[in-house]
Amino acid sequence: MRRLLTVSIMLITLAGCAANPVTGLPNLVLMSEQEEIALGKKTHEDVLKQYQVYEDPALQEMVNRLGQDLAKRSHRSDLEFTFTVLDSPQVNAFATPGGYIYITRGIMAYMSSEEELAGVLGHEIGHVTARHSVRQHSAQTFAGLGSLGMALLFGNSAPTQLSAQLGQAVVSGYGRNHELEADRLGAEYLAEIGYDPEKMLGVVSLLKDQEEFEKQRAKDENRPARAYHGVFATHPRNDQRLKEVIRAAARFKRENPRYSDPEAFLRTMEGVTFGESEAQGILKGNLFYHKPLDLHIKFPSDWQVVNQPTQLVAIGPEKENAMLINLAKPTDADTAEQFLRDAFSEMEGGRLLNGGAYTGVTEGETPFGDGAVRVAAKFHGEHVLIFNAFSKSELPDQPLFETVESARTLTMEERKLSSNKQIKLIRAKSGDTFAALAKSSSLDNYAEDQLRLINGKFPDGEPVAGQLIKIIQ
Repeated sequence: MRRLLTVSIMLITLAGCAANPVTGLPNLVLMSEQEEIALGKKTHEDVLKQYQVYEDPALQEMVNRLGQDLAKRSHRSDLEFTFTVLDSPQVNAFATPGGYIYITRGIMAYMSSEEELAGVLGHEIGHVTARHSVRQHSAQTFAGLGSLGMALLFGNSAPTQLSAQLGQAVVSGYGRNHELEADRLGAEYLAEIGYDPEKMLGVVSLLKDQEEFEKQRAKDENRPARAYHGVFATHPRNDQRLKEVIRAAARFKRENPRYSDPEAFLRTMEGVTFGESEAQGILKGNLFYHKPLDLHIKFPSDWQVVNQPTQLVAIGPEKENAMLINLAKPTDADTAEQFLRDAFSEMEGGRLLNGGAYTGVTEGETPFGDGAVRVAAKFHGEHVLIFNAFSKSELPDQPLFETVESARTLTMEERKLSSNKQIKLIRAKSGDTFAALAKSSSLDNYAEDQLRLINGKFPDGEPVAGQLIKIIQ
């Protein structure tokens, strides 16, 4: 008992309490503000390794200007905030420790006004001011310390590693109570700068429309829904608690309300990339096109392919097999075989494939546990394509060989297919319909639904004559 008490005292001593900047009440926090800022800087570096910054100075300036305006009204106005637009089609916004706020061009495509943008940024600033990520990190660290204490006490193999779930919480939400607190704070900050805090309810509605559309589309395409966003994701469409916390912010309203010009916001969005970008490659069914790399890859028709920022992932039927494709810089090796043999000291069953590629089998860590890995390499321009294949049972050799051998340069027609789709603006005329506009859109599938979504007219609204609306070309 004495030993147990000693470990408990050690854990309690290690834990610290700090006043919440919003409530003034103590919270379990194991890091100072300077440590939080240092963690934020490191996390920022990691985020920018995974995502590219969207190179649009006007868009970045708008987000930063509005974000800084909101941050100055926050409970941590002395903190240096950094706002970054990411080049990602994902519908997402998130905050990391120390005042780093990220928003994707993917979520911005569905917005129609500066107030809606302010609603999302205010919500993320609320996570920072209430130190949600720090509190999450501290709670997980404390739980990790507890596991370490159990291992010391009983000499068993209790987990000793600290939880790695902070990153997941950051990008997918913190749970109902923290999300509501961020909503309440965001609504306050909106009111403080002169905007109507109830605009946040409109943001929830448009994101729920997008989420429902994605679920239906995923069902039609027999794939998992890509529900990336954590922003307001915990809320039902008619969330009474959300309405209450937002409407409570009315007491912060200024005497002179602030109005933005919706058309000015839309003009800033004109030319923004919609969907996948040619800089990261474009998927069309089982075909992958990458214009800057001059690369075409064909995947098996019954495999699901996901284009991640740093790699291509393909999942076989019944999730029994998987492939990963990465890029590497050439070494001193003159051939794909030499490249692989330099990379893997132990490799068996080597053989040449069409197009100068080489393959073999090695052992390593896989998504299914430690086991056999089919590797292949193929020189392509100034890069080397690295293919890895794994399986729960038998390696998917033939699908991998076909995928490797399909890698080649683009044809002239494929170069056109691999170009960006962009947001364009038109002035709606009397009689215009989204069905008619969809016919001339560059969108491949669900064009009518997607045009309604990005214009806030889902599921059955139509353009209003004289209205500036977004189309995709």
